[in-house]
Amino acid sequence: MVAAPVASPAPPPPPIAREFRAAWIASVSNIDWPSRPGLSTEAQQAELLAIFERAVKLNLNALILQVRPAADALYQSSLEPWSPYLTGTMGKAPEPFYDPLAFAVEEAHSRGLELHAWFNPFRARHSSLRAGALSANHISASRPDLVRTYGGSLWMDPGEPDVHRLSLEVILDVVRRYDIDGVHIDDYFYPYQERNPTTNALIPFPDDESFRRYGAAMRRDDWRRENVDRFVADLFAGVRRVKPHVKVGVSPFGIWRPGYPAGVAGLDAYASIYADARKWLNNGWLDYLSPQLYWRSDAPAQNYSALLRWWVDENTHRRHIWPGNFTSRTDTVVGPQSWRAGELLRQIMLTRADAGAGGNVHFSMRALMRNRDSLSSLLASGLYAEPALVPASPWLDSIAPVAPAVAVTKDDSSWDQVLHFRPGDAEHPWLWTVRVRSGAEWRTTIVPGTTQSFRWTTEAGEARPSDIWVTAVDRAGNESSPVLATVP
Repeated sequence: MVAAPVASPAPPPPPIAREFRAAWIASVSNIDWPSRPGLSTEAQQAELLAIFERAVKLNLNALILQVRPAADALYQSSLEPWSPYLTGTMGKAPEPFYDPLAFAVEEAHSRGLELHAWFNPFRARHSSLRAGALSANHISASRPDLVRTYGGSLWMDPGEPDVHRLSLEVILDVVRRYDIDGVHIDDYFYPYQERNPTTNALIPFPDDESFRRYGAAMRRDDWRRENVDRFVADLFAGVRRVKPHVKVGVSPFGIWRPGYPAGVAGLDAYASIYADARKWLNNGWLDYLSPQLYWRSDAPAQNYSALLRWWVDENTHRRHIWPGNFTSRTDTVVGPQSWRAGELLRQIMLTRADAGAGGNVHFSMRALMRNRDSLSSLLASGLYAEPALVPASPWLDSIAPVAPAVAVTKDDSSWDQVLHFRPGDAEHPWLWTVRVRSGAEWRTTIVPGTTQSFRWTTEAGEARPSDIWVTAVDRAGNESSPVLATVP
C-alpha cells in the first residue's frame, strides 16, 4: 500500500530522542579490542561483532575505534606498520588477511552505528610495548630525528614540522580511503609530565633542539601550545577539505585550567600537556568536544555539572558537547577508583539536565561488555531503553532529505507488516526511522539506510498496529518530513 499524505487526521508521531550515545573501543594495551594480540582473524572479527551487537542492544548510536595507538595501524596502511596489538608483531598483517577498519565500518553501518576513527597524533610507542618490538618502517627507525624518549615511552616531537605533516598525512589517508563518520583525537598531545622517582622533580620533555630551531623567539610553554593549536586547526581544515561530512572530535582532559569554573582544582592541561581546548572550542576547530569528566558527580573540586556547564558556556560556535565518562570505574565495590552503577546513571541524567549538552561517550566498551554492577542491563531497561538519533550538525549540512516513498504489505500468516523503502530523490539516506502506533502506545525503530525492506513484528501483548510513520535521516542528522503509511 502506498504511503498516504502527511495531512491525514492520524495523530503525528512523537519526536525521536536526540542524544549521542557512544563508547570508546581502545586497542592500546588491548584494553577493549582485540582482547589480546595474535588472535586469529576469525576470533578478532567475532570479538568486534560482539561489541557491535552489544552496542545495538544498548541503543548506542556510535562507536569510537582506536586505529592508531602509537604510530602504527589497525588497518591496511602504506604509511605505518601493522599494530602489534593486533597480531602480536609490529608490521605483521592479520592471517588470513582482512582490513579491520574496512570490516568495522561495514559492520557498524549495517547496524546503523556511526564509526569514528580514533588516532593518537604524537605517541610513537606506549610503555606497555617491549622496547625491542619495533619494525623497520616504524617512525622511530625511519625518522629517529623526530622521536624522543620520555617516561618509558617514545613520542614524536610536536615541535617538529615533519611530525605534523606525517601525522596529518596518516589521518587524511584514512579519511580518503574509508567511509568513516568521524575523526577523533583524545587528551594526549605533549605527554603527561613525568617525575623523577628519587627527587620527585618534574622531568622536562626533551625538545631543546626543536625549540632552538623553531621556537627560540617565544616562551617555550607558549611555543608548545602553539604547536598543538596548529595541529588541531590543520586537522580540522584538512578533514573539511577532503570529506566535509566527516565530523572532527576532540576529547581533552576535563579541566581546562584550575579555577575554571571557580572552585575547580586538578591538573592544569593548559600548562602541563599544552592543550588549550578552550581555544579550539572558541575558534570552532571541531565538530564535537568530549571533555573527560572522569570524577564522581559530587566530587568537591571537580563537580560534574559545574564543569559541564563551563564547557557549554565556552561553546561560542554551538558545536556539540558530548562529555566523556569513566564508565570502567563502575564496580560492585566502592573504592577510591570505583563507584556503583548508579553513579554512572546519575552522570547521564546530569548531562541530560544541561540543555547545552547532547550525549555521553563511555570509556570504555569493556565495562559495557562485562555488564559491571549490572550497568548494561540498567541502561537497556532504563535510560537507553528507547533508541536515539545522533544530534544534527547543521553547520555541516542543514538541508533535510526529501520525504521517502513507503509501501506496506501484510504478511497473511501473521500481523507482521513489511515496509518497503525508497528514497524520495537521488540522495540515499543514512537511516530510516519507523514509528508505529498500536492503540495508545508508540514504538520506534531506527533502521540502516541500506535497508530496502523491513519487517515490523508485533510483540506479545501489543495491539495490532494502526498506523506507521517513516522518515529519512541524512549523515548530518537532518530528518525528512514524516510519511504516513496506513496499515493494510
